[in-house]
Amino acid sequence: MADLHDLTALEQAAAIRAGDVSAVDLTEHYISRTQRLSEQVGAFVTQTPELALDQAKAADERVRAADVDDRLPTLLGVVCPVKDLDFVAGVPTRFGSTVYDITPEADANVVVRMRSGGLVFTGKTNTPELGLPCYTESDVAPPARSPWDLTKSAGGSSGGASAAVAAGLAPVAHGSDGGGSIRIPAAVTGLVGIKPSRGRISNGPLGDFVGDLGVKGPLARTVADAAALLDVMSGSFPDDPLSAPAPRHGSFVDAAARSPHTCRIGFYTTPSLSEVSVHPAVIDAVTATVRALEALGHELVEIDPPFDTSLLPLFMTLWSSMALLAPIDPELEPQLRPLTRYLRDRGREVSGHELAAAVSLLRINSRAALTSTSEFDAVLAPTLADVPAAVGQQRNDADPARDFADQVDYSPYCAAYNVTGQPAINVPMNWTPDGLPIGVQLVGRMYDEETIISLAAQLEMSHSWLDRRPVMW
Repeated sequence: MADLHDLTALEQAAAIRAGDVSAVDLTEHYISRTQRLSEQVGAFVTQTPELALDQAKAADERVRAADVDDRLPTLLGVVCPVKDLDFVAGVPTRFGSTVYDITPEADANVVVRMRSGGLVFTGKTNTPELGLPCYTESDVAPPARSPWDLTKSAGGSSGGASAAVAAGLAPVAHGSDGGGSIRIPAAVTGLVGIKPSRGRISNGPLGDFVGDLGVKGPLARTVADAAALLDVMSGSFPDDPLSAPAPRHGSFVDAAARSPHTCRIGFYTTPSLSEVSVHPAVIDAVTATVRALEALGHELVEIDPPFDTSLLPLFMTLWSSMALLAPIDPELEPQLRPLTRYLRDRGREVSGHELAAAVSLLRINSRAALTSTSEFDAVLAPTLADVPAAVGQQRNDADPARDFADQVDYSPYCAAYNVTGQPAINVPMNWTPDGLPIGVQLVGRMYDEETIISLAAQLEMSHSWLDRRPVMW
């Protein structure tokens, strides 16, 4: 008989609605696994079993009280931890740093959506300090490790979220992505990760940073589960300056069940932000995905990347300015990690004119990139330039400038689509000969998550990865 965590999130929710399993039993199952395995993979910084059981009991009561015609939330009673960069009322928030320990009185807007969708919060997932690097190694929790190989990093900055889902501590998880922070962890832990279009999910009340790079989004084992969580998280609030239009055809989970039309897809492997050499296994993964899409009837066209390395200094200006925006007592600055201090020092050197120029030039670059790929229904590219990195491989406390440069070389494809605001999804259908995941990303037209979700689901159907499980599963 299958364990409860063998079921997908949608299967778990269906079982709860049918009365085949209770949300309390499901939650207790995940609480037990989390208490036993979280330290090994560095998944959680804070566990909230009491809150989770209260939410599960409420979900079960909602099922019992429902009439036959009542439409219950799609993921009612399903466990979904929250990344520790967003507020959950009454739960400590550390932002991955020893200088913060905040217990907020209110939820972040996305958490409001998740509560109303009946999700169950078993805790806050591990993140690096202020979410700045693409690895998750902070001073407030163990490093986030890949369940596929505990010597490998689970990526960042949603590393705890990806470790939790890949290790079977949750079926889905909340993440955020300002320069690849959903797609990178998904790529190295074999998950689906969706960076939605800018404005699809509210960043309120505190997440609207200069340049509008950051978005919230889901991580999951299947495309349909990720799409269902995206449906729950989506929607604007009265105070949102940006709001994406609703899906054109029902819901995102519907898109995962719908075959896409025959698509014209551009693809490239040349890095956008770096001149680093791409690992041959990454090239092979893109080639295999091209062949798979062609076999499904789509037209694939090799293209030049829509960006070049001139984008990097502009992105660096925004990233270092964002690092400086976090309010920190000057007396506590020495407690920050070397990379954080380096980025904040760089941010202090940026003038108002330089910041305004960087934002403007990035917008001009975005327009050019969107125009150059407008003839395609989607674009296919690597998620990363290399195979999964070892824990500590990129972190360089003695030389934080080298640390940041190594991160750029490792992830030279993701941040460009934070600049444009386009949706992107990591597809985990490729693996190294020694069993490590290699992600590729499908990028959609602005506000067209549906097409890339349908394409990813089609790839999942023809090249399923769900039967792959790490030993600790």
